[in-house]
Amino acid sequence: MASTGETAFDYGFLLCKSEDARRVEALNLSSRSYLSGYWPSQADAEVFALLCRPPSEHHVHALRWYKHIAALKPQTYGQTPECTMKGKRVQPPWSPPEGTDVSKLRLYNSLTRTKEVFVPQKGNRVLWYCCGPTVYDASHMGHARSYISFDILRRILKDYFKYDVFYCMNITDIDDKIIKRARQNYLLEQYEEKKPSPSQILQDVLTARTPFKAKLAETTDPDKKQMLERLDAAVDAALGPLQGAVQSSAAGDTLQNQAQVLLEEAKDLLSDWLDSQFGSQVTENSIFSLLPKYWEGEYHKDMEALNVLPPDVLTRVSEYVPEIVEFVKGIVDNGYGYESNGSVYFDTAKFDSCPAHSYAKLVPEAVGDQKALQEGEGDLSISADRLSEKRSQNDFALWKASKPGEPSWDSPWGKGRPGWHIECSAMAGSILGESMDIHGGGYDLRFPHHDNELAQSEAYFENDNWVRYFLHAGHLTIAGCKMSKSLKNFITIKDALAKHTARQLRLAFLMHSWKDTLDYSNNTMESAIQYERFINEFFLNVKDILRSPTDITGQFEKWEAEEIELNKSFYEKKASVHKALCDNIDTRSALEEMRALVGQSNTYMAARRSAKLPPNRMLLQSIALYLTDMLKTFGAIEGTEPIGFPVGGNGQHADLESTVMLYLSVLSDFREEVRKTAREKKVTELLRLCDELRDDTLPELGVRLEDRDGLPTSVKLVDKETLLKEREEKEKMEDEKKKKKEEAARKKQEQEMAKLAKMKVKPSEMFRSETDKYSTFDETGFPTHDAEGKELSKGLAKKLRKLYEAQEKLYNEYLQSNQNGS
Repeated sequence: MASTGETAFDYGFLLCKSEDARRVEALNLSSRSYLSGYWPSQADAEVFALLCRPPSEHHVHALRWYKHIAALKPQTYGQTPECTMKGKRVQPPWSPPEGTDVSKLRLYNSLTRTKEVFVPQKGNRVLWYCCGPTVYDASHMGHARSYISFDILRRILKDYFKYDVFYCMNITDIDDKIIKRARQNYLLEQYEEKKPSPSQILQDVLTARTPFKAKLAETTDPDKKQMLERLDAAVDAALGPLQGAVQSSAAGDTLQNQAQVLLEEAKDLLSDWLDSQFGSQVTENSIFSLLPKYWEGEYHKDMEALNVLPPDVLTRVSEYVPEIVEFVKGIVDNGYGYESNGSVYFDTAKFDSCPAHSYAKLVPEAVGDQKALQEGEGDLSISADRLSEKRSQNDFALWKASKPGEPSWDSPWGKGRPGWHIECSAMAGSILGESMDIHGGGYDLRFPHHDNELAQSEAYFENDNWVRYFLHAGHLTIAGCKMSKSLKNFITIKDALAKHTARQLRLAFLMHSWKDTLDYSNNTMESAIQYERFINEFFLNVKDILRSPTDITGQFEKWEAEEIELNKSFYEKKASVHKALCDNIDTRSALEEMRALVGQSNTYMAARRSAKLPPNRMLLQSIALYLTDMLKTFGAIEGTEPIGFPVGGNGQHADLESTVMLYLSVLSDFREEVRKTAREKKVTELLRLCDELRDDTLPELGVRLEDRDGLPTSVKLVDKETLLKEREEKEKMEDEKKKKKEEAARKKQEQEMAKLAKMKVKPSEMFRSETDKYSTFDETGFPTHDAEGKELSKGLAKKLRKLYEAQEKLYNEYLQSNQNGS
């Protein structure tokens, strides 16, 4: 029965789903087990709280359930303290933490011109295609801009975000530029092998100069015009001496020397003329393969020197001609291509009119830009007859009928060669299939090259998603100007590596956004060098601390407030780096966060050093390991060394440091004992020799010793070149300091001499020499009238009297010093 004021509770509801279906179903009283290990559920707690007392005995299952719950946790359900002493305690309810939002990787997608969340099409797999070089000349810093940038992105996606990246790149070894350059090189070699006479060389250069002059007059591009004008001036300067030698019937050696000078200066001009005369006679395909094969080899050497990872797959156009032919046939069969005079063109209007397709997805505003379209077709493919073959000026070549003097392959449309844009579509399609996750290339390739790639690929596969994310690396300028041979600022990768290391170049790229313009200048490189030096010094300091002897337990020091604060900052900086990399792989911000972390670590180490206390080894090691790992991820550190930049060549550093440091530590300790004894005995020659060992001998071996008051000498392995540069800068600073000191002493001496000279002047004589100012003086030599005979004003006389009295004082001091000296 219910107590007074309470409503009787019907236990029967527990078996009646109509009254509380959810609880009854949750309790499942008729079939549940009460074996050992059973714990109450939320439904148990809710129902038990509603009951005032145990159910009656005819509710068998309910009573059994009630007794069991009461025994398990009576205190939770309002039982008396006496009952709780007999019950069994259980775990309280648990709730998961709310957590925080997880940053998602976003990439700037040229297809939308905004940052998009990166979502691979198939799980963790990322299919990536990158446009490679057209190999007809040396790779330059413009190429480096793309390939270093994409190498950084690829490494970060693979090693930081842990995507399974499959990276494919092409080599363009069939191209209008390659064909023309190969022909010219071949014809010039043939010309030189015939050993033409000086008079023949003179006549040919003069003949070749006529069309060259016409070309110069027609050129409107300022950079090209300036380059041609410089070439013309060089040829003109070499023509005069040979013409004079020929007319004067000079000696054979003189003629030959002058002819060779002219031939060297006129190579470009002469090869262009030879090509126009005899180019159509060059038909052997092998002639056109030698040039790209050589420059491809040079390109790979440059990439290896820059520490750019090789692609997983490399495709060459010359090896994929059958696949390209099939690809073109597929486009034609789908109705988006047409044949004309042995060439095949892409029908842009037909493609764009299809509801499922859209032409020029990347740069729609560039459609109709004839200059860009013609550059995309190539110099050998924009003649009037070729242009007239197309249904529309916006159409572009998929397959080009070969002219005389061009390499050719068989096709259903006759002898020909691939168009430029089709190569990437066919090769990428062969390797990656009908859709890829990422396509990369230089910013200047967006239109027409990449837009045409998209169109012809989607026409072949009949889809609208050939590329999901299009990434374009930014331009590169040289000290604020476009890189150009005419501006004499054309810098090859080998030129750049002769001035700076691959790591310094990579750091310069990392310190800029991959998609924006990068200015390659002295200021840019100096910033990279300073960053490298700053980070390297931290690594050296940490390694020096870790080499300090300690037992196995001594490496685990107690954490004080300083360590807790530094560790907190460490995790905050790691989170900031992660956030930056998620934001379109913002390496510039990531490096700044890493710099800040190093700065805070340096402050911590300096404070501990000032307090004569050892820093926390494990904390600093964790920070150094993290920074090293990040720089390895960025491709700025090679090798397996766990901390810092390698020294002494890749793969040798670990053995070098672990082996050499033992001996260097012994040497350093011995030197310290020698210095201590020398100071006590006041043997300055020994101190000088110890300094000479530190400043002159060891830097030549790549070793830096740092003497520290009250602490052991620090021993660091550093690149020899870095140490020698440091020594040079130190000597320069000391020289400047010495010069300033000498200059100050000289000025002081001059001032003293001037003062002495002034002291020797008698007061009565000091104004008499100024006849341009004064005409009359009193008996003491003091002026009374100016040069015009007018009496001096009281104000001027008062001023002059002060000067007179000051000189009188100086003169008396002079006389006194002479008396004392005598």
